[in-house]
Amino acid sequence: MKKENRKMAQERRAKERRKKELQRKISRIIVIVIPLIAVIALIVAIIMTSDSSDSSSGSDNTTTESDSGTENNTEDTSDTDTSDTGDSADAASYSTDTSLTIGDGDTVNIDYVGSIDGVEFDGGNTQGQGTDLTIGSGRYIDDFEEQLIGAHPGDSVEVTVTFPEDYGNEELNGKEAVFDVTVNGIYQ
Repeated sequence: MKKENRKMAQERRAKERRKKELQRKISRIIVIVIPLIAVIALIVAIIMTSDSSDSSSGSDNTTTESDSGTENNTEDTSDTDTSDTGDSADAASYSTDTSLTIGDGDTVNIDYVGSIDGVEFDGGNTQGQGTDLTIGSGRYIDDFEEQLIGAHPGDSVEVTVTFPEDYGNEELNGKEAVFDVTVNGIYQ
């Protein structure tokens, strides 16, 4: 083989080695970067979903563990359906005037602790964060809202309800629950 051909062959092989090395580096980067991008995208999606549900539901998931969802604030009960009756501006505008009486259609802010056979159950507690509820909206388990009619801000009301057989939570299906409800105020 001529000297020139040998040199050209060496250069060609060197060029191919550089090309393969570059491909290996790119391959390694892709193996690291693509999963990293996927994780970041997932985190962003979770944050966006969380932010949009917080702003649309007032603050957090709240369900009376007794129906398909509640209004707002940090009550995370068995259900995760959230519906808000007020926005964050409403949170500061409820009245604590004890001369007011809860009536059908009123929106109230309440705290509650639910128990079955004297034992608190997961998701049945607002943990002092308060949650908004429109009386008569049907968002809580049957008869929960009606038992608050006639109460006043500052009152504590014992609400007794029975979860439907098909509630969706084996621990709660068909069980009778007692909620100790504190009326924080009535929105006007």
